[in-house]
Amino acid sequence: MMPNDSPAPTPAAPCAGCDAGRRAALQRLACGALATSGLASAEAWSAEQGPQPGDWLVSVDADKPVPLTVADLKPNAKQQQAWPCDPKTMKLRDQSRLNRVLLVRLDAVALDAETARRAADGVMAYSSVCTHQGCDVSAWREQEKTLLCFCHFSQFQPAQGAAVVAGPAPRPLPALPLRVEGGRLIVAGGFTQPPGGHKA
Repeated sequence: MMPNDSPAPTPAAPCAGCDAGRRAALQRLACGALATSGLASAEAWSAEQGPQPGDWLVSVDADKPVPLTVADLKPNAKQQQAWPCDPKTMKLRDQSRLNRVLLVRLDAVALDAETARRAADGVMAYSSVCTHQGCDVSAWREQEKTLLCFCHFSQFQPAQGAAVVAGPAPRPLPALPLRVEGGRLIVAGGFTQPPGGHKA
């Protein structure tokens, strides 16, 4: 070995709990980013600025405000995210993520009586913001036909008013009554309760 040469570094011994710790830290970081991106847990929600009776529902991915129809939603398939849209001004009510709704279509016979009254041809609308800490309810469990929030794994049963069937969410997802007009899905009333997660 030459005088100025230094010995090669010795590889560090693997840390038994590091991988699990890293995964947990990444999950906390991701959930925190989701919850705080829209300040869903602390953001004040205004019914006057939220969905209004007569509003269209427009896909969040749409380039133009085209109203969704019953036919746009496949039965028993993953939920679709939508914004309410004022049909007079053609403006989306997207100033707050608390106005965003999810749409899911099930067989009408599977719905309980109260849910069926708010649904339109088997299509239900709920707040897309988890009632636990304000993350997005973005996943679908096909076998169970439940809505899932990945942050803390709360599950909601849409056929039963989005009742909590697993996880820490303290209450069901707020429901948005619907009606059908010319095949289009139309908002028939306001949320059954204010959307958003509880303050941590």
